Amino acid sequence: AAHQAELNALANPDIDLVAFEQEKIKGAIRTDFILSAEIIVIALGTVKDAAFASQVSVVAGIAVIMTIGVYGLVAGIVKLDDAGYYLLQTQNRINQAVGRGLLKLAPHLMKSLAVVGTAAMFLVGGGILLHGLPLAHDLLHNAEHAAASVPAIGGLLAALTPSLINATAGVLAGALVLAGVTLVGKLFGKTHGKAA
Repeated sequence: AAHQAELNALANPDIDLVAFEQEKIKGAIRTDFILSAEIIVIALGTVKDAAFASQVSVVAGIAVIMTIGVYGLVAGIVKLDDAGYYLLQTQNRINQAVGRGLLKLAPHLMKSLAVVGTAAMFLVGGGILLHGLPLAHDLLHNAEHAAASVPAIGGLLAALTPSLINATAGVLAGALVLAGVTLVGKLFGKTHGKAA
């Protein structure tokens, strides 16, 4: 659906492609902000009892490593279709076959990464939220214990239960935040529209 929307935007002369791309960039920035905040919270959680200088060093080190690693990987993935197109233009049949494969793979890889990334945000975000709640530890422990008592599949259920609870908490928190942001946006839009 998203790919079709992009194709429709490219084919429609009435659509402002710069604005279309800016919306995509805004979405990527929001996602990056959420992931960065989660990484910082996790990093600070690992050194919460350390001296302030150690906390700063750890967070700065993780920031550098994650920036180089994540953005390097993202840049490689984004340029995957460019590499495929380049290989397709060569005279070598093997290179052309690899290029066609890369061009077919790139959209599927991007869709898969979007799904996996969203799931990871919900899991990590839910885990961070629950970790900060005093009763959450008991809830997770009791839920794991109850899941473990199910005959035949208890071990598997017990292993999956914390992730399912974290994901549920992440989805619920995300839905609440989205509702709040949407409401504020509508209120601000109405107020802003009246002032204009």
